[in-house]
Amino acid sequence: MPLVVLCGLPDSGRSRRADELRRALEAEGRPVTVVRDADVLGPGGPAALCEAYSDPTREKALRAALKASVERGLGPRSVVLLDSLNYIKGFRYELYCLARAARTPLCLLYCLKPRPRAPGRQEDCRPQAEAATGSWRPKPPEEGSEEGPGSPASRLQGTPSSKALCPEESGALGVVGPGAAEDSGLEPARKPGSPEPGSPEPGPDLGFPPELLEALAQRFEAPDSRNRWDRPLFTVLGPEEPLPLAQMWAALFESQVPAPHQATQSQPLSSTNFLHQLDQVTSQVLAALMEAQKTALPGDLLALPGTTERLLFTRPLSMAELSRLRRQFISYTKMHPNKENLPQLANMFLQYLGQSLH
Repeated sequence: MPLVVLCGLPDSGRSRRADELRRALEAEGRPVTVVRDADVLGPGGPAALCEAYSDPTREKALRAALKASVERGLGPRSVVLLDSLNYIKGFRYELYCLARAARTPLCLLYCLKPRPRAPGRQEDCRPQAEAATGSWRPKPPEEGSEEGPGSPASRLQGTPSSKALCPEESGALGVVGPGAAEDSGLEPARKPGSPEPGSPEPGPDLGFPPELLEALAQRFEAPDSRNRWDRPLFTVLGPEEPLPLAQMWAALFESQVPAPHQATQSQPLSSTNFLHQLDQVTSQVLAALMEAQKTALPGDLLALPGTTERLLFTRPLSMAELSRLRRQFISYTKMHPNKENLPQLANMFLQYLGQSLH
């Protein structure tokens, strides 16, 4: 089933968004598995989480545990939500390869925290329309409107409805690049029925000390939709902007399953006899070569037992160098096994040595 990777700094509302998306999916009858840092770390609470992100070794182990949990959760039944910082693009690429190897769609949900507006700042935008409520279903065209469901002007519920964007907001909705959140002075409007300022709200993400927050912000690698592992990318600004549920549904359940490529394909299985013979033949070639070079002079053509090819001898070769080339040849041949090549393994290995040593 699909994988949703949530990305965002602490206190960006990422965990609340994960819970909101989980409830929306479960309401549609989709089982959901949520993978979180706290679940992987076990007991310890915020202190353990801060220690993990303060120590590079522990953070690396945490990412490995998150990846393993996601890999176990990917299957034919439940949707997997990865609720973590996911701020390293290399780790997001690993998740992309993981989803592609499992033949399942993936999308990225980037949570941004609005920057408070500076005191006395003038607002040039017109009053905004009330935000639309998130829904999985496309919004039907209004009666009497010439815009059809497939027209570019048709709107989907789950995105902001007919609101005028001021210069500070442009780029804040949809896909944004690094630094867009910092340049935005948008203060999200309060929806009707939402808590008044100062009233209790659902708890934010686990707290981090200010120095750790600053360090995470400095090394944060924001998602970019130009990268194939970061798309489709959906960006939400603040807790008041509704999730683009209709677009996410299309990306997760209506898109074509990505085809695997060489980076995500498992190595083909080889017969035990093939691997055993490959190891035996290459070992015999190395032993014969080490023996032949004892009496050889530079410029001689070495003829080894069991081969029809000849190797040009130019310099004495160490066993360490030959063993390294043998391991490389075995790794390549294991990825492209062919029983028809069994009688030619010795000649193939000798050709490989001749091309690699000169």
